[in-house]
Amino acid sequence: MDVNRRQFLTYLGAGTAALVSLTTGIPALASGESISGKTADHLFGLDTAKRKKFTPKFHPIKPTNKDDVVLPDGFRYDVIAVYGDKINAAGDTFGFNADFTCFLPIEGKNDHGLLWVNHEYLGELEYYVTGYDNLNADPKNNQRTAEQIRNYLYALGGSVIEVKKENGRWQLVSNSPYGRRVTGLTKHVMTGPAASVIKEVTGTFANCSGGVTMWNTILSCEENFQSVVEECKLPDETHYGWVIEVDPFDPKSTPKKHTALGRFSHENTAMVIASTGQLVVYMGDDANDQYVYKYVSKGKYDPKAGKGNSKLLEEGTLYVANFGKGQWIALDLATNEALQKAVGKENKPLFQSQADVLINCREAAKTVGATPMDRPEDVEVHPIDGSIFISMTNNAKHGNFYGHIVRLFERDNNHAAEEFSFEIFATGGPQSGFAAPDNLAFDSAGNLWVVTDISSASMNSGIYKTFGNNGVFYIPTSGSNKGEAYQFASAPVGAEMTGPWFTPDETTLFLSVQHPGENLKAYDQPTSHWPKGGNAVALPGVIAITGFQA
Repeated sequence: MDVNRRQFLTYLGAGTAALVSLTTGIPALASGESISGKTADHLFGLDTAKRKKFTPKFHPIKPTNKDDVVLPDGFRYDVIAVYGDKINAAGDTFGFNADFTCFLPIEGKNDHGLLWVNHEYLGELEYYVTGYDNLNADPKNNQRTAEQIRNYLYALGGSVIEVKKENGRWQLVSNSPYGRRVTGLTKHVMTGPAASVIKEVTGTFANCSGGVTMWNTILSCEENFQSVVEECKLPDETHYGWVIEVDPFDPKSTPKKHTALGRFSHENTAMVIASTGQLVVYMGDDANDQYVYKYVSKGKYDPKAGKGNSKLLEEGTLYVANFGKGQWIALDLATNEALQKAVGKENKPLFQSQADVLINCREAAKTVGATPMDRPEDVEVHPIDGSIFISMTNNAKHGNFYGHIVRLFERDNNHAAEEFSFEIFATGGPQSGFAAPDNLAFDSAGNLWVVTDISSASMNSGIYKTFGNNGVFYIPTSGSNKGEAYQFASAPVGAEMTGPWFTPDETTLFLSVQHPGENLKAYDQPTSHWPKGGNAVALPGVIAITGFQA
């Protein structure tokens, strides 16, 4: 690539052996072997033995503050759906602030399938959805009408949309029988230990990132739900902060909230089968000084069981990471003495049941001595060596303004292990060319794709000025260019690009464009007009990027 290389700070710690094994043409990929076994997230629905080495060719772009999605020469993007677009014959519409995306092929096709898209929040742009001017509102004096609250909750959650590539262009099927909204008004059933306390809830919102299961359902993660509960006058916040499961191919199915995976500000899920056959789900809690978790199922994955494997998400052990000791600590009231002895007000037990532990995960993690981290967001499993990559977005309280990426190695390459080692794979900053790493994704050759999340208030100013708008970066994890960042895309003004996901043939990359123009100070003084340009109102949506070679 014709670029000035920006070398990341890379440390070869306990993971040296795993890294060395990848330096000669990625032998594990060539032989069809994988230390980690089968993984579900971002691996394009293909067996390792059938994947080719993916080597994207592009001339990296430079930072920019242009109000558009800027791509390298030879690449283009199609706007598939934006807020308000019709998605089915019943008239349901695409939600607001698109985030996580996941493409599931129809009949194995690379150019026709279902796309799940999360809808996270409204924020400063709520006026365009509900008419409630929250830029000047006193949060203690909530004057939203019942209709405004309904519109607010309907705009959040997620969308199932049908998409097709015809005549070289991706487009939305607006009358699709699969088209569906799962919103803040949709009924959900609860599973797992806390279902004995919370049996049914209405709504999902604050849906940030997510994952896909081995049985082709979606896991969507409820993150910063607290403000929505307050602003929409909802009665019980314990109903939110869970991982939900949705079957995109069954529009009449009822979504589930899996309480065994714990309640906190979930960023995403990364699912893998351990060498023991158990299902493992990695998760981060996206907030300053919060924790990294993993869930290990009690039972083993059975490929013949299909969607019946969903039961594995109902019974298992939730662990939290202690990085100082390299240990996973079980958040299990029956076996963990620290949880049993913890007391709260009036010297009463803090946790009286496993449901209490799961509902109050942050308190439980703190009680057992888990390590507070710098906003652990996306967690992904390397498709070749099985190591775990975790984006730590930033934490100004610790002087970590630019963020970093951690690489974790499970003992004996067993994802169900209770011990691990780790290294700092990459650090953000001017020397690296990026700041505030957020969502991560791998291509089939093990290259890392990173999107950034510099806040709209900080973007293009102060210490972040040199980075321009938020972007997408390509980082090899092996070979001579290992650890070097190349900028692939830049977002419109005020926006971040989220939810990177490839089609099975890796010729299309789906991304969301979230909150363009969010850095406005008055509704009559917009800062972005993406995607329509001119004087149009900026709209969040999802795009398809093409130009990759098959």
